[in-house]
This record gives sequence, C-alpha cells and structure tokens, in this order.
Amino acid sequence: MNRPISLAPLTALEVAPPEFVSTAAAAGYSHVGLRLVAATTTEPQYPMVGDTPMVRETRARLDATGIRLLDVEILRLRPDTRVADFLPAIETGARLGASYVLVAGDDPDEARLADRYAELCDLAAPCGVSPQLEFMSWSHAKDLAQAARIVARAGRGQGGIVVDAFHFHRSGSRLEDIARVPPSRFRYAQLCDAPLAIPPTQDAILAQARAERRFPGEGELDLVPLVRALPADLPLSLEVPTLELAKSVGALDRARRALCGARAVLARAAERDAAASTGEASGNEREAATRGP
Repeated sequence: MNRPISLAPLTALEVAPPEFVSTAAAAGYSHVGLRLVAATTTEPQYPMVGDTPMVRETRARLDATGIRLLDVEILRLRPDTRVADFLPAIETGARLGASYVLVAGDDPDEARLADRYAELCDLAAPCGVSPQLEFMSWSHAKDLAQAARIVARAGRGQGGIVVDAFHFHRSGSRLEDIARVPPSRFRYAQLCDAPLAIPPTQDAILAQARAERRFPGEGELDLVPLVRALPADLPLSLEVPTLELAKSVGALDRARRALCGARAVLARAAERDAAASTGEASGNEREAATRGP
C-alpha cells in the first residue's frame, strides 16, 4: 500500500519548524505537518505566522529537501471566534504549500459551529487550503458521527474530517461510522497507537493524547481494520507524542520509529486486503463451477 506519510508536529514539538522539516526528510518521510498556531500556552511558541525569518527558513528547508507540506495546525472554532482573524495563518500555510489546515471544534452550539466552519472554508478557499475538522472526545466535535454532521451541515465541498486513531478509539467511534461518511470527506488521517484501557476522565485522556501515545504497532489498538476501513492510499500523518521517551531519545530516532511502525501496520493491512481479494476470487470461481457451462 503506497501512500504519502507525514510527520505530525506533535511527535516532536520541541523541534523548531525548519529543523523539523529536515528531521522528517532524514527519517524518510514524504510529507510534514507544521504547527503555526500553538494549541496551548505551555507548548513552544514559534513565530510561524506572516513573513518572519523562521517562515522563510522553513520554506527554504522544504525546497532544499523536497519534503511537501501536508497540513498546518491548529485553528480553534470557539463561541467568540472571529473567523477572519485566521486569514494570516491560512495565507502563511498556503505560502508554505499546505494542502490542509487542521481545525478543532470548541463551540458547544453545534449549529453555530457548523456555520463558523463553513465561513472558515470560504475564507480558506481562495488560498487553496482546505480546513479539516478533527473530532476529539473532550471537544465539541466529540466523535466521528458529530464531526460528520457538522461538516455536512456546513455544506462546503472542500470540508473534511480527520480521523485520528487515538481519538477514534477514545471517542467510541466505530468502523461502521466510517462507512456512513462519503469517502471524499476523508483527505488524510492521523495514526498512532495507545493502550486499550481508556483513562477515567477527559482530563486524563487529554493529557495522554498530548504527551504519551505509542508508536504504531507498539500499543493495543487494532489499527489494521481502521486503516482498511479508510480510503485506500489516504495520506497518513504520524502523530505520536512521547514526552517521557523524548527525555532520552532524540527527535530523529523517534520519527524513524514511528515511520517503521506505520509501514508495518500498512503491510499487515495490505496482506489482509490481498487475502480478502483471494478469498473473494475463489468464492466466485466456486460459484461459476457450480453453475456449470
């Protein structure tokens, strides 16, 4: 299964964007994601919006390495959000070559959230950047079903949903929910692993999501069926924060470990697809033989 694989910023948030691009290239990725807008006040704050020296250096690293920019992060739609305020970040992402911008739904009014999401899609359209809504169990796009409702209500063609393996499991979403969403709504997905046991509170889930996930194949989530349920060749962004491990293992080694695990998961998914195809072909042959000439 040949598909683009991107290194997500949360996997090594301690690395500034220009060096992060070089890390992704050295580790063997085809794409990278960049966090232009910090998600919290406690994480590193990089000057990545506008015509800053760091933005220019990041563009130079992308050009020098041939790494492509999959997405930029992260825009939050809150009750008091002025969508027009996001334009500088979107324009910066576009100048860097981003295809998508990741969006979080933090407004409890679902109708207003859908309207703001539609407004954001309209704002981003002239820049060629598509806003993609990520569901998270502690947000107000709590699961895949709700995210699908919001995107459908917004009614914008470039709108889409990001399925993150961690949030998919922690939100109680199911493979059947994926089947109910038009495949065109999935533009890329995020892959990681985690323990099967769900932490007892949303605060604990959030802390685990931001700090202590596991590399694909090293946890207990059943990733192969999830990969097989999503559209074939969908780009995968590897989002695997491991803050404790990061104290002793560098970003490059962690990026390589994530990529190795993801490739192993994809290989297992391809094997199952091949086995299913063989079984279907054998069934058709038996049926034909039963019918006779």
